Amino acid sequence: MSDMGQTIIARSDQLNADDLLSGPMTIKITAVTVKGGQEQPVSISYEGDNGKPYKPCKSMCRVLVTAWGADSAVYVGRSMTLYCDPKVKWGGMEVGGIRISHMTNIADTMTMALTVTRANKKPFIVQPLVNNAFNYDAALDAMADAVSEAQLKAIFAPAWQRAKKDGDKETMDSLKANYDTFKAKFAAPEGKTL
Repeated sequence: MSDMGQTIIARSDQLNADDLLSGPMTIKITAVTVKGGQEQPVSISYEGDNGKPYKPCKSMCRVLVTAWGADSAVYVGRSMTLYCDPKVKWGGMEVGGIRISHMTNIADTMTMALTVTRANKKPFIVQPLVNNAFNYDAALDAMADAVSEAQLKAIFAPAWQRAKKDGDKETMDSLKANYDTFKAKFAAPEGKTL
């Protein structure tokens, strides 16, 4: 094993700041559970969490509500980048804590005042998280379901252009082959006109 990051992961039932010592992590939310009356009432499950959900502190809950609103059901499918801030204090000591640096579904950089101590607030900045991944499988599925040649072309063109921009010749070829196959179903039978 050459990755030392695996040796420092904390044993716990939740994501910890120590789990992020080797660097930030972008998560895609799969579920949010809110249970009032608990010290950590919010539990955010995410793809690949291995049973260790992210349980945001009150300040990060304020960030989530400010950015995405109070209805946690809309959070599912959205993404955010988490990092370890070593300056987070607990009991007067710097112990480190999880902070949010980037979020999808926000148009611009957000700056908000968050409480550091009872009488002290400081600005906290969250940047937009731009998801650059293109879902080629969804494009292929949509091409298969197209009901007209025009719709097929409208789905094919941006997917093929994206693959071209990314220099992904294999995906370009696959998209074109599928386009030609699906296009054939819209061709008029021999001797007939549509």
